[in-house]
Amino acid sequence: MASVQKNICVPEPGEGKTSAPLPAPQGEGIINVVELLQAHSELQERFQRTTNALGSAAHDLKTPLAILNGYVELLQSEKLGSLNNRQLDVLRDMQSSGKRLQQFIQDFLTYSALETGGLKMQFAAGNINECLSDVCRLWSNRFQEKGLALYFLANDKLPVFLFDSPKLERVISNLLENSFKFVPGGGTVWLHAEPHMWERRATDQPASSGERRRQDTSQPNAVKVSVSDTGPGIPAEYQQEVFDDFFRLPGNENQEGMGLGLAIVRRLVQGMGGKIWVESDPGAGCKFSFLIPFKPSVNPAGKGKNR
Repeated sequence: MASVQKNICVPEPGEGKTSAPLPAPQGEGIINVVELLQAHSELQERFQRTTNALGSAAHDLKTPLAILNGYVELLQSEKLGSLNNRQLDVLRDMQSSGKRLQQFIQDFLTYSALETGGLKMQFAAGNINECLSDVCRLWSNRFQEKGLALYFLANDKLPVFLFDSPKLERVISNLLENSFKFVPGGGTVWLHAEPHMWERRATDQPASSGERRRQDTSQPNAVKVSVSDTGPGIPAEYQQEVFDDFFRLPGNENQEGMGLGLAIVRRLVQGMGGKIWVESDPGAGCKFSFLIPFKPSVNPAGKGKNR
């Protein structure tokens, strides 16, 4: 690696002319780069150890929490004796808190697995309409309880293709949960999927030619899935940051969750070879959209940002 040099001009005596540039001490730039690389490597190792430790701690909490939730359900069944209304209310609060904590733990375990490369994609041929419909059924009761309308209409034009159904369900569930949190009662959420012609830059060829390789887009090569809502919207300056780890919009710091929902979505979508973005105007709702290719590419479901 070449060293960093500074051009220093020194006037010659009596002439006012300048001599040739004098090189800076050799090796100085190399030492600085080596030190930076070493510090970066140490930070990565420390982050990896911390993530693994927190992931292990979160995993250890699952069993005692499951036992506590089981006892709450047992008491609610009144098999151990009848309960008055006040006691039932307390148990319902305990059950709700237990489920929230369970979700926090699951979010962090998923994040930890994605960050350490421990979560692998399992592609299988399937009907994405069935996958999206199943997720909607899981959320329909909660949406109704809050007074939200949830709409999804299957698209017959979508073919059977390879995708990771459980992880795609997690992506959709996280996006619906995001709308559920921020859309006020009386609002509406739409889930939509359609074939899409996605032209991408080639990542497996050198860019020396400076040309953009055009793929065959005579037929749709991807599915575009969108979740739109009538919520408060996201300011333009935060529309990339919302996918960052542990990010919360200003003013939403007290909102439930750890700020990992959309970060997990981004990693899972990227792991399936796709990309995700958001379109929004403050006060006019949000539209989260992502693309997944019909032919999955080999992308690790982990680090990196699709900016």
